[in-house]
Amino acid sequence: MPRKSPEQIARARRLLRALKRRYPDARCELEWREPHELLVATILSAQSTDVGVNRATPALFKAFPTPADYASAGPARIEPLVRTLNFWRNKARSVHESMQAVCDRFGGQVPRTMDELLTLRGVARKTANVVLGNAFGLQEGVVVDTHVGRLARRMGLTRHDDPAKVERDLMALFPRRDWCLLSHLLIFHGRRACKARGGSCAHDAICRSFCSQAGISSRAPAGAPPRRARARPRPSRRSG
Repeated sequence: MPRKSPEQIARARRLLRALKRRYPDARCELEWREPHELLVATILSAQSTDVGVNRATPALFKAFPTPADYASAGPARIEPLVRTLNFWRNKARSVHESMQAVCDRFGGQVPRTMDELLTLRGVARKTANVVLGNAFGLQEGVVVDTHVGRLARRMGLTRHDDPAKVERDLMALFPRRDWCLLSHLLIFHGRRACKARGGSCAHDAICRSFCSQAGISSRAPAGAPPRRARARPRPSRRSG
């Protein structure tokens, strides 16, 4: 784990308290009831929005209520129900093979360790952290998606782009008991205020205290070059 100074840790804790006050209802925005449903939804969420996944999963969960139902079906039966999502063919195959492994190797129960989850098709560390933290309350790490990575850099919590290094910085700065919640808080703030483009950082109290984008006018997309003033047309000269 990277070493952090007391000042860095104290600043991170102030940010955490501010986010908790702002977003008391922060949570995973994927809709699920059983651990295997969360696993399936998280696999489907890669390069897709939570909103899009939530539109697709009700019919999917109804058609395949248990891991065994997915395992006994081939990817071709799953594909029509996820066709609205990016990379739906690969995702259907990942869902089928991961549920098959859950049944064959884990007695039909979603595994509760990072190492076991990482053996499933379509599951990387981010997906495993989502499942462990939200389905089982196990704080093994911090979910680093595009929102979390962006805000971690803007708010001076990391200098890295690599999600694994960003995660280690966040784990070193924040209490373990808050690792799962931290990702939800950052995602909520990233979706509602500190957006990649057209954010309200210049007018947001949390951003003004912590975010490097707060000095950039919210009228221009973050990172956009300053607009050049238009030259005034010269008045035409009439002869005579």
